[in-house]
Amino acid sequence: MTDTLPRIGFMGLGIMGAPMAGHLLAAGHSLTIANRSRTPRVQALLDAGATWAETPAELAAASDIIITILGFPQDVEQVWLGAGGLLAGARPGTLLIDMTTSAPRLAVRLAAAAAERGCAALDAPVSGGEPGARNATLSIMVGGEAAAFARAEPVFARMGKTIRRMGAPGAGQHAKMANQIAIASTVMGVAEGLSYARRAGLDGEAVIAALAPGAAGSFQLTALGPKMLTGDFAPGFMVKHFLKDLGIAVAEAEAMGLALPGLAQARSLFERVAATLGGDVGTQAIISAYDS
Repeated sequence: MTDTLPRIGFMGLGIMGAPMAGHLLAAGHSLTIANRSRTPRVQALLDAGATWAETPAELAAASDIIITILGFPQDVEQVWLGAGGLLAGARPGTLLIDMTTSAPRLAVRLAAAAAERGCAALDAPVSGGEPGARNATLSIMVGGEAAAFARAEPVFARMGKTIRRMGAPGAGQHAKMANQIAIASTVMGVAEGLSYARRAGLDGEAVIAALAPGAAGSFQLTALGPKMLTGDFAPGFMVKHFLKDLGIAVAEAEAMGLALPGLAQARSLFERVAATLGGDVGTQAIISAYDS
């Protein structure tokens, strides 16, 4: 381990967070971790040399840079701002990074709260799903001050391939909303196209092979299309988390006076999926809304 590397604190060790934290540990960073429970993913990091923290404040006190990637905005708010939270334990000069997909307005609040403590904050949601987290090829969209971004960029480079500062606090979350809005209509279109192809009696795999190199080609088609055909709804990204993202996007669009009918339709279909299959299935389960 190199002494000059910043000490990292990492909270949220799920499908995405665990491999992201693992890349930082493998790069030689001292890693302190916290999670709701000691899952097998957490234990693997501890076995590899990470240190366990009992509370967010304890984790913060041991870290130069803190990263969170949690489930919902209310989780982020509690962990950052609650009694015994990250900002309560952070020393002046600490850099805090939230990589959760969360509300832009909350990101602005967190940046202001961090500044009041003599700390810096970035909102840095990611795109690329579990494969991107595992392979360190995530796209990372960052909001915050340029100096804080420069400090974080070497850390981001351990976890992602495309790293862009989008602007002031909240800009990273706005960019992620644009990403989720685009995905919503794309995955809906893939499900509709494959539903049509099957109803027409075509071989679904042959259809994907024919469409993928052309103008209809997309990650959603090639990665999720085969799973749609086989009914493999194991999550790479859970419907309940996507619905959270779409809810944020709808609220932000309404606040801007922007009508997004594709987003509204996709949200309605995913709500139907959650009602019938539960929220823990992957987003490819949207095809079930057409099967019914």
